[in-house]
Amino acid sequence: MKRLFHAVLASALALAGAVASAADKEIAVIVKTANSDFWQNVRKGATQAASELKGYTSSFQGAASDTDLAGQVALVENAVNRKVAAIVLAPSDPEALIPAIKKAWEAHIPVILIDSAAADSGKDYYQSFLATDNNKAGELCAQALIDKVGTTGKIAIMSYTAGSGSEIGRVGGFRKYIETHSKLQIVGPFYSNSQMGTALNQTTDVIAANPDLKGIFGANEPTAIGMGRALVQSGKAGKVVAIGFDGNADLQGFVKDGTISAIAVQSAYQMGALGVKTAVDVLDKKPVPKFRDTGVVMVTKTNIDTPAAKNVLY
Repeated sequence: MKRLFHAVLASALALAGAVASAADKEIAVIVKTANSDFWQNVRKGATQAASELKGYTSSFQGAASDTDLAGQVALVENAVNRKVAAIVLAPSDPEALIPAIKKAWEAHIPVILIDSAAADSGKDYYQSFLATDNNKAGELCAQALIDKVGTTGKIAIMSYTAGSGSEIGRVGGFRKYIETHSKLQIVGPFYSNSQMGTALNQTTDVIAANPDLKGIFGANEPTAIGMGRALVQSGKAGKVVAIGFDGNADLQGFVKDGTISAIAVQSAYQMGALGVKTAVDVLDKKPVPKFRDTGVVMVTKTNIDTPAAKNVLY
């Protein structure tokens, strides 16, 4: 009986050690919200990358919404308390997540940011930032709109979460390019908080209040989908030039039927995959860049079936 007890105890300790080892190898991927195809594509990239890296797994969580800052902070703090190996984080706010990121740093847990930046006060607490150059992407969207509507008239900006790192760069780059290269009058921005229904209603109201509207920009996936649906429902599809952002099936459909002239598509899959791979590089004490541009492709009806577009559409 004593021998059996020791055998069971040894087995239990071995199992506990294996569980602890597995936990040590967990890379926690924490995004703004799991409720969009964009973030699910990030998840696919992260999961695939982890499966290719021996001894590592990835978990995936998102807050209830883009504006649920307390929820996202809690997810990061919980990952720190679990003593995960590393955290890949898309912060919903550049300031609000810094204390949680600092806790990870103090616990010697590497943090890789994706999609959206943290404020400069947090730059010592993360190891790398992987994202679209949102300022440049915003400029490309503005250029595409000017190419269609010209340099005079009225356009609208349908944005998402005020103050998020990606929104500041993306909409800021768009606005600055419009103001520098045209005399277009800008209506908005209007903030949907990444809620498609909100964007639909806001766009419907903007169209009704501005019958002379020549162009419109939807700055992220749910916002651009709501914008496209509003254009269709109001009979303005193809009459008001629309530029969108991101590349799920709904937005691809709008490009193909002419509702949206172009979409700027980030490589969400790459953000997830490179985020996990970069985290492992840090754990292996390999040098990593402080910033890596994951790129953007302007997709139109002309190039939507090309390999370059298919590599980023989802």
